[in-house]
Amino acid sequence: MNAHSLVGIVGRIEDKAALPLYQQLQRGLRHAIETNILAPDQALPPERDLAQGFAVSRITIRKALEGLVEEGLLVRRQGSGTFVAGRVEKNFAKLTSFTEDMISRGRSPTSIWLKRAPDTITPDESITLGLSPGTPVYRFHRLRYADGAPMALEFCIVQLFCLPSVNEVNGSLYAALQNHGHRPTRALQRLRAVRFNNAQADLLKAKAGEPGLLVERRGFLADGRAIEFSSSYYRGDTYDFVAELTLAGVA
Repeated sequence: MNAHSLVGIVGRIEDKAALPLYQQLQRGLRHAIETNILAPDQALPPERDLAQGFAVSRITIRKALEGLVEEGLLVRRQGSGTFVAGRVEKNFAKLTSFTEDMISRGRSPTSIWLKRAPDTITPDESITLGLSPGTPVYRFHRLRYADGAPMALEFCIVQLFCLPSVNEVNGSLYAALQNHGHRPTRALQRLRAVRFNNAQADLLKAKAGEPGLLVERRGFLADGRAIEFSSSYYRGDTYDFVAELTLAGVA
């Protein structure tokens, strides 16, 4: 798509309008993305071409795009440009980590740590994992990103014997567990719809009350021991979960 085509989709922006120029551009792009006129993973023209096409400064273009990146509607890919954010599909039949999911789809995963510390298990968690109250665990809370856009809010506990230190986990938790011979080989997951509260919405660049997906996972070692419990809140507009189903007894 070239800048001229995008101007035709979004419409021209006017100096004398009630909204500032960058907000007019944001509004037009947002509508085009939300109505799928601009498809997921579609590349936008370079900022220079957009500035010429809309007859505004590059500063105006950059401010408009940066706002939509913060909303999670656009993503910047280093060396490639700016793209409409694509939805990610998670296959329920495969036991993979967030990092592995993103890399397999050509996305760049990053995280911001909210908490990473030793702790003891709560009564509810002890029931979930079948452990004694007060069992020592490592607690990992982080905000997960793909191509710079917030994707999920993750709260995870892992039994203490699985890792020598919380600092072993920098990127993928499952990679760290595998390095120490304690990667889960089986998991039970539950998926349900939720509405984001104010704190969750703020971190995920969503709106309070918007629908999201909560995925709860219990991970087990080959010997049956439960070692991991996670609760992950996903933006419903960026993540899809899929599962392959077969008829029982049919190969």
